[in-house]
Amino acid sequence: MDYVSALLPPAVMAVFFIGVIRVIVKTQGGANKAKEDAAVDAALARAEGTRQASTTPDA
Repeated sequence: MDYVSALLPPAVMAVFFIGVIRVIVKTQGGANKAKEDAAVDAALARAEGTRQASTTPDA
């Protein structure tokens, strides 16, 4: 029975890990893809604007 108690925690963790990966893969794209893409584009635009503002020398 020691081998069962030794293998159970890794097996349970593997099952949960596979479940998490499946959820991540299934939620990619679909109805939320446009909303997620817009949020990423907005964040990149803010970061680019901040970077340009900080590197622009004041005259």
